[in-house]
Amino acid sequence: MRPAEDSDPGRNGATGRDGATGRDGAPAARDSGSDVLLADGSTVHITQLRPEDADAVVAMHGQFSERTRYLRYFSPYPRIPERDLYRFVNVDHRDREALVVLAGGRFIAIGRYDRLSPGGHEAEVAFVVADAYQGRGIGSVLLEHLAELARAAGITRFVAEVLPINSGMLRVFADAGYQIQREYADGVVHLEFPIGPTEQSLAVQYRREQFTEAASIARLLAPASVALYGARRDGTGVGAAVLRNLASFAGPVHEVHNGQSLAAPADLALIAVPAPAVPAAVADATAAGVAGVVVFSAGFAETGPAGVAAQRELLRETRAAGIRLIGPNCLGIANTDPAVRLNATLAPHLPPRGRAGFFCQSGVLGVALLAEADRRGLGLSSFVSAGNRADVSGNDLLQYWQNDPATDVVLLYLETFGNPRKFTRLARRLGRQKPIVAVANLRRPPGWGPAGPGVTASDPDPGPDPESDPDGGAPLARAELGPEPDGRALLARAGVIRVDTVAEMFDVGVLLAGQPLPAGGRVGIVTNSSALAMLAMGACDAAGLDVTVASDVGVRADPARFAAALADAARHPEVDALVVACAPPPPLEPAEVAEFGERIAAVAAGDKPVVATLLAGDLPAGGAQPEPDRGQRSSAVPRYPSVEEAVRALGRVVAYAAWRREPPGTVPDLSIVDIRAGAPPEELLAGYGIPVVESRTATDVPSALAAAAAFGYPVAMKLADPELRHRIDLGAVRLDLAGPDAVRTAYLELVRLWRLGTPAGPVEVIVQPMVAPGVSCVIEAVQDPSFGPVIGFGPGGVTGELLGDRAWRAVPLTDRDAAALVRQPRASALLLGHRGASPVRIEALEEVLLRAARLIDDHPEVRRLSLNPVLARPDGVSVLHATVHYGQSSERPDTGPRRLR
Repeated sequence: MRPAEDSDPGRNGATGRDGATGRDGAPAARDSGSDVLLADGSTVHITQLRPEDADAVVAMHGQFSERTRYLRYFSPYPRIPERDLYRFVNVDHRDREALVVLAGGRFIAIGRYDRLSPGGHEAEVAFVVADAYQGRGIGSVLLEHLAELARAAGITRFVAEVLPINSGMLRVFADAGYQIQREYADGVVHLEFPIGPTEQSLAVQYRREQFTEAASIARLLAPASVALYGARRDGTGVGAAVLRNLASFAGPVHEVHNGQSLAAPADLALIAVPAPAVPAAVADATAAGVAGVVVFSAGFAETGPAGVAAQRELLRETRAAGIRLIGPNCLGIANTDPAVRLNATLAPHLPPRGRAGFFCQSGVLGVALLAEADRRGLGLSSFVSAGNRADVSGNDLLQYWQNDPATDVVLLYLETFGNPRKFTRLARRLGRQKPIVAVANLRRPPGWGPAGPGVTASDPDPGPDPESDPDGGAPLARAELGPEPDGRALLARAGVIRVDTVAEMFDVGVLLAGQPLPAGGRVGIVTNSSALAMLAMGACDAAGLDVTVASDVGVRADPARFAAALADAARHPEVDALVVACAPPPPLEPAEVAEFGERIAAVAAGDKPVVATLLAGDLPAGGAQPEPDRGQRSSAVPRYPSVEEAVRALGRVVAYAAWRREPPGTVPDLSIVDIRAGAPPEELLAGYGIPVVESRTATDVPSALAAAAAFGYPVAMKLADPELRHRIDLGAVRLDLAGPDAVRTAYLELVRLWRLGTPAGPVEVIVQPMVAPGVSCVIEAVQDPSFGPVIGFGPGGVTGELLGDRAWRAVPLTDRDAAALVRQPRASALLLGHRGASPVRIEALEEVLLRAARLIDDHPEVRRLSLNPVLARPDGVSVLHATVHYGQSSERPDTGPRRLR
């Protein structure tokens, strides 16, 4: 690609601070930009090129091979002339942009675009990558970041000229997911393509994200050699515990003591030294070329501001070295693959090899969790305790387990969701292949409501919202927020089996690890105790399971008869899962008691899941076989202390299996006007195709009459107070005002109603033209602190609020999500023709939901959007009132080019 004429694209939140270059051409330290992962799992840094980077650019250029220079510049171009260099490093970041990639503090690649004409919408794009780093995906990452900056500068198309022999660069463009036009002329390939995100380009971006993040975790979990800093053989301390556990490791372990340097190559560094000594140990390990570090040491972000600063510096150093960090303050990592046998943890004992991947945050609790997994016979494929999560998080492990052939089930113990938007996206995808069981803290922090001033779209000049703090400190009034999202339901619809306790996580985990998924919710109960039968049927009813077969063989039935009844139930065409509740009758010899368990296990090794409660004896082990076949479950029947626990776990799995059978749906490509962040509410809503019935605010009779005359009669009038403007039951809404006298009377009556509990002062009312009557509904979209953007739908009015009759879904919303959302509330029958009423145009409601969901997904600065009321009718919908609450987003976005947090 030949040298592009310099131009300048819009702003980048990653501008670098001024600084000089070193004598060797290495640029000064930078504190901005983006860290990204490459195809081999290593990290690099991307930031904007600055004038003071000239020496570093020359140094990088001097290291290019002749072939690389020829492919980029269409000529040998052995050195950069001063004039070219000046233009190269001086860009205006709008019409001309240049991004530089750093590895180990040195320039390894540059990508740039140049607007072709002043004010035009096309720009030429070009890249050059150092020879040693070619083939690692740097060109693709640069293209993503340049496209984002170009779009912000008003550029809509890229053009490029590439030599036909430059197959690598041609592949970068061809594989990006854009609609590319090619033309061969004058010995070069001319490419043109729009750079707006498309479904295909996003799919490509997400595939690359998954591949690179998984590769970075694989480098940590499958090292060929390990270095332990702080190794001790005296039997005490963290280093000694880790060293003992490394005895099973398949590769060499290099012990590094008391400030020594690593004398041999290693793939993974384990740091078990006091916090002040951690930076030196990490620096030594990175100099030796490790692929990652695990920091057991405490004394970082969990200790206060000084620890937070130390942790940030630790992360900066590891990212600059191109490696990833687990911890600090973590329990460690483990991989039970017999080719690796890595137990780099503080746990005294690991569960045996199995098919479950396990992630937890807490180091202290992690020891107990591993012990419980071992007690339950739940074998693990891999385990990661992330501690403070300075770098590696649960989302990274979801990416790794996505394609890990050794993992069938994912267990998560989460104290926070980190990036909830990304978690939901990854869980939706992974959950279609492998079940995810999560213990998650869903408690709302104080004042979880959206921060920032609320702006009412149906009032062109509402002034400040008294229910929120302009500085973002006060939560909205509960009446304004409406019912809270149901965390368990939101996770379930993202493919996550959310449980309340660790015990439940293992209850569900052992069932998923050892049994097939049920085809439905029809249950057969086999027992020899009428008391257990009653408990099982009650538990099935509570779990939403349908008991189609209930077989009580009697307390005196022998193992053969019990097994025959179980086999009959398993063959029954209307049974999808089996619940076994067995109380071997006394007095029996131990061998006779054991026979019950053996026969139950033999019959249960079929295609229907079985859960069992044995009041005596045991079931044959199988959930933690030391060498389980890849892709094969162990077919072990999980045993539970009580029949209620067994049925509760089965109910969770039945619900998950039902979700997995549902088609995933698609996110429709809606016609959306490109709206800038912070646009006025009317412009924002109109741009997303959500028109709001026009209204005016009046503060006295003359202004009310003027508003009514402007709209034309009849009109509606209501108090502007957010807690009263929908309360027709309290007389705060007046309809069908047919003339001036009716408007005057209604205004005075509303004033009297307001004065009942409010001191003197101006009374604001809202005047609107009348619309045809319909079913009152509420649509509310919220930036939830635990789940990211969510959208809710339910009946309008005080009854809907009191009953909490509102359904929620995570965003982005698919067409199937919208259809289910409209039909889920208990009052949805009112929309479908209840008692002879005409059904509303349900697809119009679904479209408003899809558009509102897209709005809050596109604009994280919108903390909450409320459409209340929305009148649904047979001929369509009318949005009578809309409120948009703006505020600063504290959440990490899940949009734009790939970058590490």
